[in-house]
Amino acid sequence: MCGLSGELRFDGRPADVAAVGRMTASMTRRGPDGVGVWSAGPVALGHRRLKIIDLSERAAQPMTDPELGLTAVFNGCLYNYRELRAELISAGYRFFSSSDTEVLVKAYHRWGPRCVDRFAGMFAFAVHERDTGRLVLARDRLGIKPLYVTRDPHRLRFASTLPALLAGGGVATDIDLVALHHYLSFHAVVPPPHTILTGVRKVPQATIRVIQPDGTSTDEVYWRPSFTRDPRRARWTATDWRDAVAERLRLAVRRRMVADVPVGVLLSGGLDSSLIVALLAEAGQPDLATFSVGFEASGGETGDEFAYSDIVAKHFGTDHHQIRVPGEALLPAVDASVAAMSEPMVSHDCVAFYLLSQEVSRHVTVVQSGQGADEVFAGYSWYPPLAGVPRELAVDAYLGVFADRSHDELARIVSPSRLIEADASRHLVADHFATPGAATTLDAALRIDSLVMLVDDPVKRVDNMTMAAGLEARTPFLDHELVELAAACPPELKLAAGGKGVLKDVARPLLPAEVIDRPKGYFPVPAIRHLAGPLLDRVAAALTDPAARARGLFRQDWVAAMLAAPNDNRTRLGANALWQAALLEMWLQAQGV
Repeated sequence: MCGLSGELRFDGRPADVAAVGRMTASMTRRGPDGVGVWSAGPVALGHRRLKIIDLSERAAQPMTDPELGLTAVFNGCLYNYRELRAELISAGYRFFSSSDTEVLVKAYHRWGPRCVDRFAGMFAFAVHERDTGRLVLARDRLGIKPLYVTRDPHRLRFASTLPALLAGGGVATDIDLVALHHYLSFHAVVPPPHTILTGVRKVPQATIRVIQPDGTSTDEVYWRPSFTRDPRRARWTATDWRDAVAERLRLAVRRRMVADVPVGVLLSGGLDSSLIVALLAEAGQPDLATFSVGFEASGGETGDEFAYSDIVAKHFGTDHHQIRVPGEALLPAVDASVAAMSEPMVSHDCVAFYLLSQEVSRHVTVVQSGQGADEVFAGYSWYPPLAGVPRELAVDAYLGVFADRSHDELARIVSPSRLIEADASRHLVADHFATPGAATTLDAALRIDSLVMLVDDPVKRVDNMTMAAGLEARTPFLDHELVELAAACPPELKLAAGGKGVLKDVARPLLPAEVIDRPKGYFPVPAIRHLAGPLLDRVAAALTDPAARARGLFRQDWVAAMLAAPNDNRTRLGANALWQAALLEMWLQAQGV
């Protein structure tokens, strides 16, 4: 788990090593254990290292193999690197380290860019071919590891974070109005290639991008589950599905135990993280450390779920850590978590994850997390209403339960100069729902949530907040083979028992019933849902700052009305609408945009 960066020039000039150095230095918290910069003519690569596998300097990056003519930088982990290494040794390859990075380099040489088909893991990487001058970028199937790019006619730059590209300089920082529309309408999810800045794009997940020395490039999407029923499983019973999911989830958890450092668990007390604890205990993980976070109550809303996490910790005898956040610690954490964001992210879970990660990193370097189970196994409240909706009405039905607000409503919020005529979010959903596969409305909703929303909300949130503490987070529910199996599972089995039915069936022999059948929870931060005191002052300061007024994203009459009644306006899914607007301005100001 690390931070990577680089530049490839198209104009015959040498790469700007100083710019790559600045980008690399900006990601120190992602990789506090080592730094490297390499250059050769028009290309330069940078890397910050967090030591997880092969703690020696033999595994340092950028990694060059002069015999193969390849240099690579890599962020993530290949969980099956040992199996791949054995296969490559059988094919005649010699290794100088025991790292998964070197396995990636050798695998690339043997199988080319489609080596990604053989990887089980999370990854973003760049490989430069000495003999052709090509640069190849790739992201994992679920986009767990980020990859941002900026380019002009003379060069391409890339990095693990958007702020790293800003540190390199020369980036256009105008507001992308399509991204602004998505941010305010599509539940603050901005899908690739867009970011909130016109000068920065995202490489989509499950994509291989090949850039030629002259700057021409091609993209290849190498993975996409269909979300349709498999005829080979037509006669499967609910028990068959339960057993198949259990087997695949066990493998996913075991894969993510691979490390040369201790592995812990972020334990919220919900079904998903509790199930990971159960399976790690079953697999024999020694001295398992678990971590939970809680906040002070506000607005009549409790701020912790310790009662449930305590049950799980006691049941499995874990080394459990309760992290209680006092009210006075929240405001500094808000600013710190905003500064750690690669893109504006509304969810108050960011603050919880940030604070949790800062504490957890004092004890372990790797954690497993339950992120992704709700999208993959239908755990959210908006799924049951979609189950019986005819496919031809799917787009309206989905937007009706998920979108924060309609296109027409934006005119009351956004300054006229910042509005676009097209309903960008509706077009996005309609195009996605029109893609072949996903025969039912619920399948289509699960597909867009798993392949779009999940990538650019929960997954990005976990990456940004854990990496801000030099902590590697692994997500077993996003094992691509488990996602493929879940996508083929009949929707009614996922909706059963109030949601995630098949997963609850897996859990029943393993977990206490009060954890399985409890109401759905989340990382609550009540003080953000119910703005008051210093946090409300911080929100008001961001929206009335001279930079915000000069930028003019929001109508001033709307801002004034919102500040007068800070907790009266909610998005469709219950988020504080004032917080959503303020967070965007706080992020832009933090980045100096």
